[in-house]
Amino acid sequence: MEIGNWELGIGNTTQLPQSSTALPAPVPYVSPGPYSVEYPYDYHFSINQPERCNQLRPFVVLIVPVGPENTAHRINIRNTWGNQTLLLQDKVVSLFFLLGHPSSAGNAAKIQQQVMEESKEYGDLLQSDFLDCYKNLTIKTMVMMEWLQTYCTNATYAMKIDSDMFLNVPNLISMLSTAKKENYLTGLVAHGAAVLRSKSTKWYLPPSAYPESQYPPYALGLGYVFSLDLPKKIVEASRHVRPVYIEDVYVGLCMRHLQIVPTDPPDYKFHVFPLKYNRCSFSRIIATTIKPSTDVQENWKDFSRPGPYC
Repeated sequence: MEIGNWELGIGNTTQLPQSSTALPAPVPYVSPGPYSVEYPYDYHFSINQPERCNQLRPFVVLIVPVGPENTAHRINIRNTWGNQTLLLQDKVVSLFFLLGHPSSAGNAAKIQQQVMEESKEYGDLLQSDFLDCYKNLTIKTMVMMEWLQTYCTNATYAMKIDSDMFLNVPNLISMLSTAKKENYLTGLVAHGAAVLRSKSTKWYLPPSAYPESQYPPYALGLGYVFSLDLPKKIVEASRHVRPVYIEDVYVGLCMRHLQIVPTDPPDYKFHVFPLKYNRCSFSRIIATTIKPSTDVQENWKDFSRPGPYC
């Protein structure tokens, strides 16, 4: 059952050639309201790297959803934990950033021009033709799943990780070296999470959008890892599950439809609240959010220096 008219963003647009910086105008549509999104939908890539993933044959693919205007986060990641992705413990790791189209109407053309130039310089950007905003994160996640099932078939695992995170790549590789290779998704798994009904909360959902009082188990969107058989299955499940704007919950709903329960992580930790930087403590985790004021490059300089962590 394909869901129609759930969109929060750009509709049926024409794919941009790589050399163009002009943005297509959105087609008129009637908004379904603030809690649903249009998916499935025929989204296209205006910037793509169709051969890079399969050429590298990575063990794990890191995909960072980030706003097109957020160049600083991309630079920080490339200069810190993102620079470990060429070859580690004989496991190739690939890094990509996933963007939508600029949502700032006045600066959209300028931002897009900068994105095109950045893509030419680094070759690690993916951009699809939906409006890049918080309420479209489910679209962003499902476009990621579509890209993985189409252009990254040789990888074993993928990780969706937010741009305001620290990632310990060696610990991630260590965890995955003994993980299942099918029907596997892990991260900071929420069990029995209540559906928030207060309109004052960021994650409010009305009963009309989701009538149940609890969500099924799902991995928090700050960073979750999954085997590469799942993108195709989740995309197929999405055709039977009504999409909501809370992206990590929606992945959990698709997993429930597939009758697959997310796996709780081992002793390595995923931290939803920012862990204060300490060389020893950061050596024992997989991922943590970081405060906006953190000097991530200075911390990385200390973390990556030779010598024992603790």
